[in-house]
Order: sequence, then structure tokens, then C-alpha cells
Amino acid sequence: MSLIIIDRLVPAQAMCLADELLGDLPQRWSHTAGVAGRAADLAAAVDPADRDLLLCAAWLHDIGYAAAARDTGFHPLDGARLLRRRGWPARLCALVAHHSGASFLAAAQGIGSLAEFDDERSAVTDALACADQTTGVRGEPVFLEDRLAEVLRRHGACSPHAAAHEGRAPYLRSAANRVQSRLLATATS
Repeated sequence: MSLIIIDRLVPAQAMCLADELLGDLPQRWSHTAGVAGRAADLAAAVDPADRDLLLCAAWLHDIGYAAAARDTGFHPLDGARLLRRRGWPARLCALVAHHSGASFLAAAQGIGSLAEFDDERSAVTDALACADQTTGVRGEPVFLEDRLAEVLRRHGACSPHAAAHEGRAPYLRSAANRVQSRLLATATS
């Protein structure tokens, strides 16, 4: 495979790559499509110059689950590394690596390699986390608290998700609150 440098983010290209990689994982694909739809709904919470970045990150956030991406077994890192190998912009790779508070899960699993990607903690990271955490496993809209509870039920009380929950849940709640505040500010301006 040759390296292709992506110099302009086009959500349709991201969607095609997600489809290529996740097409044989129907539930993951449904979740991904739902997250992309939700990100489009939240796009007003980010700078207009970052909206395509948000949509691309939404389409690509879970590609690390694909067999072609598997490296460490930690999907945020695997997806980010695959994108980097394929020439996608560093900022997009970093958003995938750190999506939805992945650093909390990485710490709970003893994975320190996320440091190879910047964690920008911006309006885009907030909107991506909010879109991901308000979309269920089948792509359906869910409330954040319901999604947090579902993740704990699905992964179990002794899982890294449970170990990370104490730090990750407040982070995700704060991100969602910031997104809502930004959306209210844009609606009233």
C-alpha cells in the first residue's frame, strides 16, 4: 500500500474508508453512521473551519476495530495509527486516538502510547465525544447517562471501562455540557 497524503478533509472520503473497514461489522458500522449523523447535528458547536474535521473524525473514530487496523488491540490507538500510515492529517489522527476520553481507558489498561498523538481538548474533541456518547451501539440516539450505564453493563464491573469510569464519566459529562453551552450561544447570537 502506498502512502497517500490527504491535504483536504472530505467527510465523504472518511465515510468511504469507514465503510471499507467496518462494512463487515454491521453493528459497529451502524454506530459509526449514527455518530456521524449526531456530529452533523452538533457541528454548530465548533468553528466553521473545523466542521469537516469533526465529521471526518466521527466517521473514522472506531476504525480501530477493523481487522486491518488491529495492532495493539486498543481501538483508538489502532485507528489513529492506521490513519497516520495512510497519510491522513495529524490532527485527525490525534482526534481518533483520544476520542471520548480514551486516555482514561488507556491508563486503566496500562497503555501509555497515546502520547504519540496530541490531545487537543477543544470544541472538536468535545463535540466528537458528545456525538459518540449520545449514540447507542446500533446507531440510535441515547442519553449520555444511559450510554455510560450501558457501557458498564456490557463490559462488566471488573473491566478497564469500570476502572476508568470515575475519571472518564465526569470528563464526558463536562464535554457534553460545553457542547450544549456552545450550541445555545450560537442559537442566541
